Amino acid sequence: MHFLDEATIYVKAGDGGDGIISFRREKFIPKGGPDGGNGGRGGDVVLRADRQLSTLIDFRYKQKYIAEKGIHGFGSNKTGRDGKGLVIRVPCGTEIYNNETNEFIADVVEDKQELLLARGGGGGRGNQEFATPTNQAPRICEPGRWGQEFTIRLSLKLLADVGLVGLPNAGKSTLISRISAAKPKIADYPFTTLVPNLGIVRIDEEKSFVVADMPGIIEGAHKGKGLGIQFLKHIERTKIIVLLIDATTENIKETYNILINEMEQFSEGLVKRKRIVALTKIDALDESARKKISKQKFGRGVKVIPISSVSGVGLDELVPAMWEHIS
Repeated sequence: MHFLDEATIYVKAGDGGDGIISFRREKFIPKGGPDGGNGGRGGDVVLRADRQLSTLIDFRYKQKYIAEKGIHGFGSNKTGRDGKGLVIRVPCGTEIYNNETNEFIADVVEDKQELLLARGGGGGRGNQEFATPTNQAPRICEPGRWGQEFTIRLSLKLLADVGLVGLPNAGKSTLISRISAAKPKIADYPFTTLVPNLGIVRIDEEKSFVVADMPGIIEGAHKGKGLGIQFLKHIERTKIIVLLIDATTENIKETYNILINEMEQFSEGLVKRKRIVALTKIDALDESARKKISKQKFGRGVKVIPISSVSGVGLDELVPAMWEHIS
């Protein structure tokens, strides 16, 4: 599946229909009064969150969304039909900005949540609306009013409870494949994960949470290096961050500091999140090395859990620790 988390689209509500000039013309009533009807109202453009969607890829192929115009009025005081509204579906977690001013408009996170993006124009009044005791045959009417139009920017931030962050090939994809039903691409080389992956972890029939696996970040990512920094926004909504560090790496503390620094450069809010350090690939260490890394400290309140996603060691401790911070 293709993944797209930024899109710019043009939306325009329908213009209102025109009111018309018309007079009643019937046999035996040669000078009937005005009966020009009003124009119909233009259709609105509404944005609706849909939990079935997980990407903005559809907006790569269509960038203009225009609602239907209202129909002009008719004689015999008949009002024109209102234009049909237009509903644009987006994934839950989509932020909406005015593209010209960069002003934040709204954030839709709940399934079926709706936002009125552009209001349709009102219909113009027909000449029957202008009749007065002193002007019983008005020859004036109103045009329909224009519908609102905007160019908006959509920015998707995936909704997840837990965010997995680590250097490339730290074992994030393997972990999410073991604790959830997600099936990410896994290989023994950097940058296997090119887009975020979401997995649902089930504790029991009633308890579950969502984990997001981010592409690996490297030192200097906040300056545009590598892949992961462009996706870090997807863990800004998470309640907890799990830092995955390869236990076989030469300097675990240095790797930890690199990850913390890159997150801080992206957003100070990320480093304030609760976090767990998962030391991965411990199946590649001997017993002495395992005992040594289990004593690693990363600050007050930061839990350290050695794991092996291949053998399953430590996962029975890691998953409950995640749930503890979420529930």
